[in-house]
Amino acid sequence: MTTAAVAMAAATAKLRAAGVPDPARDARLLLAHAAKVDAARITLIAPEEIAPEISERYDHLISLRAVRVPVSHLIGERAFYGRRFKISREVLDPRPETESLIEAALAAPYDHVLDLGTGSGCILVTLLAERAEAKGVGVDLSENACLQASANAVLHGVQSRAQIIQSDWFASVAGRYDLIVSNPPYLAREEMDDIAPELSLHEPAMALTDGADGLSVYRLLAQQAQGYLTAQGRVLAEIGWQQGPAVRTIFADAGWADVVILPDLDGRDRVLCAQNPA
Repeated sequence: MTTAAVAMAAATAKLRAAGVPDPARDARLLLAHAAKVDAARITLIAPEEIAPEISERYDHLISLRAVRVPVSHLIGERAFYGRRFKISREVLDPRPETESLIEAALAAPYDHVLDLGTGSGCILVTLLAERAEAKGVGVDLSENACLQASANAVLHGVQSRAQIIQSDWFASVAGRYDLIVSNPPYLAREEMDDIAPELSLHEPAMALTDGADGLSVYRLLAQQAQGYLTAQGRVLAEIGWQQGPAVRTIFADAGWADVVILPDLDGRDRVLCAQNPA
């Protein structure tokens, strides 16, 4: 039999040879999943021999990761803002950068939230979980995404305050909100040729690109969001790190008086914050 440490070393080498980023981390997470233990306990079991059924399950997971199936899809969940969200290939895998949008949202009060393109629901569910009195609506064109978001709302106990509806952006939305949030598809069509296999092969294209210049949803927000905002409402949207000037111009040209581009933890442009539309 093989010890956990030896198995992880071999798995790390296989993932590194396959070009997987941070192979040691992924080898550790997948062993924890295969052994059904918390990842923090892996160092404790490293000297121990692993049972044949765990070894077989681990080898299968490593083989899938070597062909660039995302870890979140293999274990079925992803950590986001201190909570674990159920994930599938039907929705965008939550990114650490998106937590910058959460921080910006929490910087001011809100009672009613609209999340456009909710996907897994990680943004909406987090914002409701962080504000116990808040209510919100999440919309997505994908029925499968709506089901995933609904499941995550139940998982984190906010389902009574969250309404998930299938909608093409604002098409089926009613009412006014003091916070509109979105992590829209912002990759340009030509950028899709250069993205990692984890994205191109395993995540829905409609969550990644608008099929055009990557800016179409920001134009839609700039033109239509004022019809769904309260007087003091805010629009927060994640952007690509090179899109700050273009997105600021789109909102300024549409008459929004207060437009700010906020950085992520790496100091790159990441979040649009717009208020006071024309």
